[in-house]
Amino acid sequence: MSSAAAADGPAARRGGAQQIPRPPDVRPGGPPPWAGLGEAERQVSIAQIRSRFAELGPPVRSPREGHVDRASAVLAAVYEDEGDTWIILTRRSAALRVHSGEVSFPGGGQDVGEDLRDTARREACEEIGLDPSLVEIIGELDHLSTITSNSFIVPYVAVLAQRPVLHPSPAEVAAVLTVSLSELLDPEVFREERWVLRGEDWSLFFFELVGDTVWGATAAMLRQFLGFITGTVERGGMAHT
Repeated sequence: MSSAAAADGPAARRGGAQQIPRPPDVRPGGPPPWAGLGEAERQVSIAQIRSRFAELGPPVRSPREGHVDRASAVLAAVYEDEGDTWIILTRRSAALRVHSGEVSFPGGGQDVGEDLRDTARREACEEIGLDPSLVEIIGELDHLSTITSNSFIVPYVAVLAQRPVLHPSPAEVAAVLTVSLSELLDPEVFREERWVLRGEDWSLFFFELVGDTVWGATAAMLRQFLGFITGTVERGGMAHT
């Protein structure tokens, strides 16, 4: 299901039912990094994405790497269709114990002895039925740690040759969300909030889709990805989220 496809109707409502544990002293943050770009500059092709990731240096690693046993990998897969570029997200099943109902990239924990690229491909296959042989990994976002777990995440960016046929696992995925990059790059879709957590000041990012809110670690990864491909964000700044 495409969240973007539902956005044309006059009654389309942005934002979802996700439970967001906002502290009482939330402050507004800044605009999206790409706010100054024109509409044409926010139309990004696969060729541009390839070029940008070829120019980027190595990812910034999480300070937890080498100090914790647990690692995870996620897959940010893009493809072109109907004159636009699309990215695949999922809405997690409400029956899951952790992060139920939240929007995320396909991904999960690394198996013993497994290369993290293979982790990302395997988890995408298990969660949404994406054939691993169709996944061309072209780069990485910066690795990140989360506030709530003693782990780190490696986000891989992949290109698909065409719109894939997907078969989500109902045990893990309530819906597959294919969202156009032009929608995500609309400045009205993005919001930053400043939260004080554990005595520290944090930036939290939000993307208000039709029927869903992307926030937390997934929104941080999505912001960096969109910033990379528009040339408005450089490496660094996502080690803790």
